[in-house]
Order: sequence, then structure tokens, then C-alpha cells
Amino acid sequence: MLGIEELCRLAGVSRAGYYRQWQASAPRQEQTALRDAIQKVALAHRYYGYRRIAAQLWRDGWCANHKRVLRLMRQDNLLCLRKRAFVPATTDSRHGWSVVPNLARGLTLTGIDQLWVADITYVHLQEAFAYLAIVLDAHSRRVIGWALDTHLQASLATAALKMAIALRKPPPGSLIHHSDRGVQYACGDYTALLRAHDIQASMSRVGNPYDNAKAESFMKTLKQEEVDGRAYRNVADARSHIGSFIDEVYNRQRLHSALDYRPPQEYEDLNPRQPLAIPPALSSINQSCP
Repeated sequence: MLGIEELCRLAGVSRAGYYRQWQASAPRQEQTALRDAIQKVALAHRYYGYRRIAAQLWRDGWCANHKRVLRLMRQDNLLCLRKRAFVPATTDSRHGWSVVPNLARGLTLTGIDQLWVADITYVHLQEAFAYLAIVLDAHSRRVIGWALDTHLQASLATAALKMAIALRKPPPGSLIHHSDRGVQYACGDYTALLRAHDIQASMSRVGNPYDNAKAESFMKTLKQEEVDGRAYRNVADARSHIGSFIDEVYNRQRLHSALDYRPPQEYEDLNPRQPLAIPPALSSINQSCP
């Protein structure tokens, strides 16, 4: 491969003239191309911040740190706007079912299928509300089970759990399931399903939103990047769009800052399942839902 000096000699130009020409054009061309790449990523992922866009550019072969990306996005008015989501109450902890201790607090995870977290949120349809129950792997942040319907009965939460169990087939005694103290998770039908697969139940402390922060974080992402601004015609339409977002966008494409800016599916492929020693069951609940 010829060097700059040899190329200049063959072209009959001086090295100084070559560098003057390069300084006058090449950096501007490179910045124009980078701005074009930033705009394409920003348009494809409307709710990506500058750090995620910088990570995506790096994956695409660009050499630009997040500070430069932030500066260019600010100049081009591409910084996304965040809206504070309104979240109506979906948890009723005023019930007579037994509540188990919080086993997830301070737990150090080393692989997938050691801790699952569950939560429920609402979805606004054109003329009604629907409710989404999810089960998320706390290590990879991948959504492994979900169900959407127009009611808040225990069957909604159990449907999401059954999907997760069918997908992952966790070894008996290897997994903790964490949720809030809502009746859907405390009732007998749900706890019986956990016991049938030897999954240890765990529940958040009263009035502490940080105990289930990973599930809450996914719900916030779902609202901002999929649900907000859409007008789902009915439950079937909502299932189609939300299912596509979970399976194709969130699990397989969306870069997660806690996963070294990798999508959950890719992170799981690089981090196979490892066993986790958990304490024996601290409580036994033998009731069932009415």
C-alpha cells in the first residue's frame, strides 16, 4: 500500500498542498456523513437518547463518542423529548392472602433464570382500558412472558407466568419470582403455579417502588416508545402491536444501557444460564383463588 508521500509524488502535488486540501474538505465530508447516520438512527428509534445513538453508531462502524453525538444532535435539534407517564393504580394490596418476604433485595445475579420480576400496567384503547402483565428476566431484562386483556383478574398474571415457564423451563428450585403485593400475585392460583414448578416467591416491601425497579423500567420504556401516541382500536390490535414491540424491538433490537448497550436477546446469547443457590421456602401458602 502506497504512503501519502509516494502518492503525492505520483500525482505531482506537494504534501503540504495535499494536507491543505484534506483539511478543507475531508473533515466536513466526514461530519456530514456522521450527521446523516445520526439522523437515520434517530428517526428509526425516536426515543433513543444520545448515549444509545452513540452506541448504535459504534455498532455500525462509526468512531464517534457520545459527547460528539450529543453536540451534533443538539445542533440538529434531534434530542428526544421525554414525557412523564400517567399510571393509574393497577395494584390492590388490601387483601387477605399471605404475603412473603422480599428475597430479591441485595441479590447478586450471575446469569439468566435466577430472578424473574413481574408487574402489571394499563394500556389505553380508543374507548376502554386494557391491562398488560409481564414477566421479565432480571439479569438480561428480556421479557419472557406477557398477557394483555381487559380485566385485572388473577388469570391475566398467570397467563404471563405460564408463557415464561413454557419458554424457559427453569430447573426446579433454581429461581426466585419477585412481584409487588397485589392480589393477582398473592392469591392461591398464582402461588400454586409457582409451587408446582418449585419457584420461590418474593414480594416488595410496602410503599417501596425501587424493589421492583427493573419491571417498572420496562413499563416506562413500553409507554414511551410504543404505547404513547397510539390509538389501539381494540384488544386484538393492542396485542398485535405490543407483542411485535416486545418480541422484535425491545428483546432483539433495543440497546440497553445496563447490558453494555446490547439488546436483551444478544446479551442472553453471550451469557448462558448459570445455577443460583437460593434459600429454602420461607412460607407456604395453600389457599386458592375464589
